[in-house]
Amino acid sequence: MAEHTDTPRSGHPIEAFLCSVLDDLKGLADVPTWSMDGATTTRVVRLAAQVAAGVAEVEARSIGQADTLDLTGATQCRNLPRWVQQTTGVTRRTASAKVRLATSLRDLEPTRAATARGEIHAEQAQTIAHQVAKLDDERVPAPDQARAEAFLLDQATTGGHDADALAQLGQAIWERLDPEGAEEREAKALEDQEARARGKTRLSMGDDGEGLTHGRFTLPTAVAAAFRKQLHALAAPKHVRAEQGAGSYDWKTPSAERLGPAFVEWIETYDPKQLPKIGGLSATVVVIGDWEILNGKVKAATLETGERISHTEFLRMACDAGVIPAWMNANGECLALGRKHRFHTPAQRLAAIIEQLVCQHPDCDVPGYLCHAHHRVPWSRGGGTDLRTTQLLCPFHHAKAHEDGEDPMRT
Repeated sequence: MAEHTDTPRSGHPIEAFLCSVLDDLKGLADVPTWSMDGATTTRVVRLAAQVAAGVAEVEARSIGQADTLDLTGATQCRNLPRWVQQTTGVTRRTASAKVRLATSLRDLEPTRAATARGEIHAEQAQTIAHQVAKLDDERVPAPDQARAEAFLLDQATTGGHDADALAQLGQAIWERLDPEGAEEREAKALEDQEARARGKTRLSMGDDGEGLTHGRFTLPTAVAAAFRKQLHALAAPKHVRAEQGAGSYDWKTPSAERLGPAFVEWIETYDPKQLPKIGGLSATVVVIGDWEILNGKVKAATLETGERISHTEFLRMACDAGVIPAWMNANGECLALGRKHRFHTPAQRLAAIIEQLVCQHPDCDVPGYLCHAHHRVPWSRGGGTDLRTTQLLCPFHHAKAHEDGEDPMRT
């Protein structure tokens, strides 16, 4: 971000004013607030919001001027939000919001003037612009659009309506001024919104090395509503008391602290039969532990994905989540089936993943659950389908093995 200097380089009134404000703010940096009473504090907060709104309008007009001067091209920035981000040091998200405000206020003079005077906040101005933009010229004439803007502006300045309330009022105006196209327009707008939401759906997770994984996600609103309802069911007082006993949970509204354990329970109790297949098996994580742990030995266990867990977590998962110890066969099946079966059974694949963990090519570390079960002794040459002759190979190295002449058939 460019460093402020006390002497404006151009002498332009806007630049001079902002420099003066910055100088005055420096003088307030060490002024304590403890001496302000309640009434003064209320006025100061209100005044600060008004000043912020006015500055936001000046910034928006200046961003518009940057677009007119094509400063993005002069600085070789990809677009105007990137130029704002580079110039001010804000995030890309914030820069995009500033550009949207600048674009919106350019065509709505009454709203722009009210923002400049500090009568409405930037988010109120953006909402008014968004609602007016829904009224296209084909169905709603310009005078009616101006009336809609004036009404929303009045509700913001004298009615005390915030941005959310203005959005609801805007919807009502939309339906009144364009009754025939209201339903069709709403459905189309929602369809477009949902399509954009699907394209922006994201999930990321990262291990902090301290036993916690942090993440963030972006979901379509309808999907998030269903997910929230499922978590609320697990976090509900009745469910928690039934699981943990009376007195364990007395709040009516699930908090973030309660929704966290509910999310864990949602994952751990998900029906394995409903999981998709990956590598021929349900996408369940296998826990590998020594027999000694069951006899009380304090010893770490391992997930087949590589993470280490304590013996207590291993025993908890084995009890609550129905995890079968890796050395046992839950169904009593024979893992060495000889030549009776051409393809490996899920039990055999599971045992192979536990033993080998990753692709057995010396230069590969693809996880076992993404690998193919390869016959060391090719089936076409009399090889059997058992663990002693089973080798996990990733799809690439599995194909290479057969290209080298081990077996022309896919195993």
